[in-house]
Amino acid sequence: MHADTNPGRYPVAPLAQDAWTLGVAQSRIHPAADRADLEDNLQHMLHLIDNAFHYGPGPDLLLFHEFPISGWDTWTREEALERCITLDGPELAAIAAKARRFGSYIAFGAYVKDPDWPGHVLSLTNLVGPDGDLVASHWKARNVRGLFPGFELFTTAIYDVLDEYVERYGADAVLPVAKTPLGNITLSSTQLEPELMRALAIKGAEVILRTASGSFTETDIAATALYNRVYVAVANNALLLRKGPYFEDTGAGGSAIYGPDGKVIVRAEGKHEALIQARIPIAAFRARHLQPDIHWDLYREVFDGYVSRFPPNLFAAEQPPTLADTAAYVAGRSRWT
Repeated sequence: MHADTNPGRYPVAPLAQDAWTLGVAQSRIHPAADRADLEDNLQHMLHLIDNAFHYGPGPDLLLFHEFPISGWDTWTREEALERCITLDGPELAAIAAKARRFGSYIAFGAYVKDPDWPGHVLSLTNLVGPDGDLVASHWKARNVRGLFPGFELFTTAIYDVLDEYVERYGADAVLPVAKTPLGNITLSSTQLEPELMRALAIKGAEVILRTASGSFTETDIAATALYNRVYVAVANNALLLRKGPYFEDTGAGGSAIYGPDGKVIVRAEGKHEALIQARIPIAAFRARHLQPDIHWDLYREVFDGYVSRFPPNLFAAEQPPTLADTAAYVAGRSRWT
């Protein structure tokens, strides 16, 4: 099926089942001080995967938050690179083994380093299939700027190397939608950019899996579901460990699954670790679902004339070494006066 020959529709893969269970693991986040902490974080994640299937059939897809393996802290670039996984490394292999064991998809965010992008710290949201294969690995689209006091994120998002990214992977990969037997799935840790979510829905995203760490804006998630008439899940962290550098309840809780009406289907009741689940009636949904109905001709001219505050490709030639250095580097390149 092609959207250009069937207006309102979008490309899909055949469904394996008419309905499936989406699970969201609201789990702890702990900034790894060393390799031992990284291993402990991984083992805890694997333990929670086991728990999700200990009683009952378990979810067909299990979503974790943004950084279950490394956690997040105010590290330098060099320190963050030491806490990155690779997509051919032991961490992914261990998660893939669980996916095969339980016959389930597992999605999670991670700091990743890639030899094709030396020196870059990538924030990727990954989807492992029930056969253990990596189905999708979606880059963060862009980092929000001006949000944090005195620093800016130095992870490399698509926008930061846009031209090279397109040259390597093609324009279609900028807004990726994985066409799976469970439906069209996209994965994102990007917050507060409704235009991005709208574009993904236009490309056919039916289920949007969003990861967070240290909180998110509930209205942003609900609006994504409502305005695009799609299913949206968000996985946020649970209470932090006492031994870490933050208060236990820092940004914790609120993980939820939203329906196409923008209403919560299920939400974690507290800030502790929890598994929430909801059925996704994908066949019935797809039978009536269309792309978002927007009136582009009304505002095309406004968007065509808009200049974003910061240009793309800021990290193409230079990768600042610290969060504070990144703030100074980014501030000096604003196109707004």
